[in-house]
Amino acid sequence: MDENKKDFKPYVPAEKVTPEFTVTSIIMGIILAVVFGAANAYLGLRVGMTVSASIPAAVISMGVIRVLMRKDSILESNMVQTIGSAGESLAAGAIFTMPVLFLWAKEGVAERPSLLSITLIALVGSVLGILFMIPLRNALIVKEHGVIPYPEGTACAEVLLAGEEGGTSAKSVFIGMGLAALFKFLVDGIKVIPGVITANIKSLKTELSAEVYPALIGVGYICGPKIASYMLAGGVLGWFVFIPAIATFGADTILYPGTDTIGNLYAENGAGQLWSYYIRYIGAGMVAAGGIISLIKSLPLIISTFKGAVKGMKDSGEAGTLRTERDINMKVVIFGVLAIILLIWILPQIPVSLIGAILIALFGFFFGAVSSRMVGLVGSSNNPVSGMAIATLLFSTFILKITGETGASGMVGAISIGSIICIVTAMAGDTSQDLKTGFILGATPKKQQIGEIIGAVVSAFAIGGVLILLDKAWGFGTTELAAPQASLMKMIVEGVMDGNLPWALVFIGVFSAVVVEILGVPVLPVAIGLYLPLELSTTIMIGGAIRWFVDKKSKTKNDEAGTGVLFCSGMIAGEGLVGIILAILAVVGLEEKINLSGSINLGTIGGIILLIVMIACVTIFAMKNKAEAGKATEEKNEEK
Repeated sequence: MDENKKDFKPYVPAEKVTPEFTVTSIIMGIILAVVFGAANAYLGLRVGMTVSASIPAAVISMGVIRVLMRKDSILESNMVQTIGSAGESLAAGAIFTMPVLFLWAKEGVAERPSLLSITLIALVGSVLGILFMIPLRNALIVKEHGVIPYPEGTACAEVLLAGEEGGTSAKSVFIGMGLAALFKFLVDGIKVIPGVITANIKSLKTELSAEVYPALIGVGYICGPKIASYMLAGGVLGWFVFIPAIATFGADTILYPGTDTIGNLYAENGAGQLWSYYIRYIGAGMVAAGGIISLIKSLPLIISTFKGAVKGMKDSGEAGTLRTERDINMKVVIFGVLAIILLIWILPQIPVSLIGAILIALFGFFFGAVSSRMVGLVGSSNNPVSGMAIATLLFSTFILKITGETGASGMVGAISIGSIICIVTAMAGDTSQDLKTGFILGATPKKQQIGEIIGAVVSAFAIGGVLILLDKAWGFGTTELAAPQASLMKMIVEGVMDGNLPWALVFIGVFSAVVVEILGVPVLPVAIGLYLPLELSTTIMIGGAIRWFVDKKSKTKNDEAGTGVLFCSGMIAGEGLVGIILAILAVVGLEEKINLSGSINLGTIGGIILLIVMIACVTIFAMKNKAEAGKATEEKNEEK
């Protein structure tokens, strides 16, 4: 293993200097950071999951730089995806917590956050995440090459290397974006097709439903059948076990937080009313327990990572004689971290006290180091960001309460701390994957790190506008934007501060998580499936089933960078972008003017037909391109 590390040679040798940090790469990267950041913010607020933007950004940059501009510069394309993926990561961190501030504003608990406040919180969190990662690069990415795989980073490098032979993969992303945009516009734009198909099952006092949205099928395809089935299992547990049990045994009972009998609540609005009052609290307990279980299981890894981080600080710096060994100077990193922590305390727009700023410094570096190692082993998609956020919120809320910061100010302070830590954790994971891609390709680490900061700064300014826009259009915590993680974080902080959580329901979820863990099944996807409405998990499972079918029938198995994945990434981006456009139309008052549901309404039949069309599109496209990929792989192997 050590010999492999010593013998490793990047694609572009250290002695060779090629275009990398160019005007083209910076502009394209900034555009993609904003686009994918906005799309992922929308997706995450709808379904509680985000999707990596690195590979779609890489293939788009290849398509533009190689095909349209006819330039041969793999490091330039790598810089585009480095900057572009920063927006997605910042969005992933921000949507878990920051919508809570909007929810409290609507309840009159606190003031509505300003654009400047959101931007500054996002900015300090994202830059801290990158700075904390810099001293870890040498220890985790260079010295552990061949030991820690960094799956997304390695896959992205493979995509860019494959692009040296042609940029046809970019077509997959753009076709997916176009089709998803059309489908989304039919459902939520002109509204001629319903967004949800529902079948009532009166004998069980529940319902089976599925949403008619391309992004959900895309999420299921990318996650694969296993994760999708775990989510569906959580949904089935909630809607076909807990809801029928509550409705059957508690028909004449008034159970807090409900204000009427369970029978009347069911009669008023069906199974959805019971889910809203009871199941989401059970789901909250399960998600919280799942996050804490994942942290406990990772403790040995956390301790070893922390030790490696301290050692890495001694070895890291700009002193390397080779281009591929130069990082941003450690003095700059340390000064930057101290300056940001000081700003967090001083700036009035960031409602964090001195104690909170110290907690951010400690938790930030600790969880940044953990995140970097975790994504290296299990991938960014499985990084337990929400678990780390829950741990941070529980600890920081207790500390603030003990020190006298209670009430609204204490809750806002706790969420602000949690927001910054969440963004730090997400950004550290993304930076790790990008630096791994650069290590394989032979990029200059210092330039990549500067690129990450540029992407983070631009995305920080964009995310505030996106959150305010989406809140004005639909509002968080609504059917359109459930904001599941943010709602969970809100319940945790309020529960600790006020002691008003329905703890019995929460602990049912906690012990359900324990049962799932004992059975050896990953808790978090099951918990998310229980916490989210069933219609989301059902459609995500459809995408997972398509992935299973395609992999079973095609010659290339488990092709993480396959064109089916790229097509579905494009679908997610396409729906997200149309969602943002529709939000703008809603804010300016044009939403109802394009609404044709009054004159044309295809009803459930239209929804079923559109769902079948979407399934066919993904299946046919993935099968066709998987076959082509398999043929190309065989030809390449024969040449070797």
